[in-house]
Amino acid sequence: MPKLTRRVLGLGAAALLPTAALRPARAQAGRAAVTFAAVTFTEAGRGDRLKAWVEKFNRSQNGVEVQPVGLPFATLANTVFTQMGGGGGPDLVRFDQIDYYAAIAARRILPFDDLVDTSGYKFTAIDKYLLPGGKRYGIAFESSNYVLLHNAGVLKSTAPANFEDFLSVAKASTANGVFGFAFRATMAERPGFWQDVCNFVYGFGGRWSDGAGKLTLDAPAVIEGVTAYKRMYDSGAIPKGADAATYRRMFWEGKLAMEVDNGGVAAILNQQAPEMKLVATPSPFPTRAQGLILAPLTVNANTKNKVEAAAFIKWMLQPDAQSELQQILGASNCATVVPRTVEELAAKPWLKVYDEQTPNSVPQLVEGFELKTPEIQQIVLEQVLRVLQADKDPKAALADAQRQALSRVIR
Repeated sequence: MPKLTRRVLGLGAAALLPTAALRPARAQAGRAAVTFAAVTFTEAGRGDRLKAWVEKFNRSQNGVEVQPVGLPFATLANTVFTQMGGGGGPDLVRFDQIDYYAAIAARRILPFDDLVDTSGYKFTAIDKYLLPGGKRYGIAFESSNYVLLHNAGVLKSTAPANFEDFLSVAKASTANGVFGFAFRATMAERPGFWQDVCNFVYGFGGRWSDGAGKLTLDAPAVIEGVTAYKRMYDSGAIPKGADAATYRRMFWEGKLAMEVDNGGVAAILNQQAPEMKLVATPSPFPTRAQGLILAPLTVNANTKNKVEAAAFIKWMLQPDAQSELQQILGASNCATVVPRTVEELAAKPWLKVYDEQTPNSVPQLVEGFELKTPEIQQIVLEQVLRVLQADKDPKAALADAQRQALSRVIR
């Protein structure tokens, strides 16, 4: 693996990699075994349903058998990149977007040109983020938007329409062990901390770069977003130090009024407390832009089963397979545009809010510096922590972040 990719992903030597899990089991006679590695196969509820979905493909085939391999979020990229670097690894991989860019740079995944003709499909708006340099190396297995979620039984007001309302409603809903809002603000949850900061910055119109090769960490709109983050942090309306697992549980237990979260979380909240009145509205920021979780499906450049892997992708893109996949994913979207059924929207009206957010969603990466995002992220979050914990002026903090990123990362 190229040194750059290993450094970008933070991949050190992995002492205990589940390599055995990536070896194909014995397929039925006459069938090629295609391994498919994804975090989602490990998830409670969704994992088993996804495996059953894959089994439908297997029953439709005579020459190929796709074998799901579930790997934890914390180790999937490390495990798979290490395997790929040794000439092996699973045939199909559901990467997160940052790992997708790294895999392209390291030539670990195949371009789709000779695999699947994707010209005839109506992909969702986020597909444009899977075409770096105009070339396709994957399709969206899952994409998930962010909106404002309310526990209507706890919220002490109507849905906030702007940030000042948002702040007031969060304060008004905070009392007797119940909090108005929650987000992450510790390095222990650095990836989630970054996601939450991105939502505020994007919502105020900021971006980490201008898309043309220039960092904009200290742009006025970025400063506005971080200032708003600080105001919410200081409001007394958030459970400071609570991790995501804790405050999401608080939400379904009636101890939290609001959170900005992705569609996968909304589905979990609804599953945990189906009687709760879950309401979704666009995030109450000056613009509709919010972060995006995007997980592309890719084909390992080492695969010996290129034709068989392509057969699965073609099956997956069929309307019936896409429709079922989207239902399994919950409030997330799949690769193509799949309208919700009347029954789905009646049972879960918040799905419509998530789907309508898709055109406004932006990857939580530094455009033009995707491979350097982890290093830039570290610098930015260190400065945001100084704003939150030491009352450093946001303008000065982000100016320092800009200088450090230019001198230490971009050079």
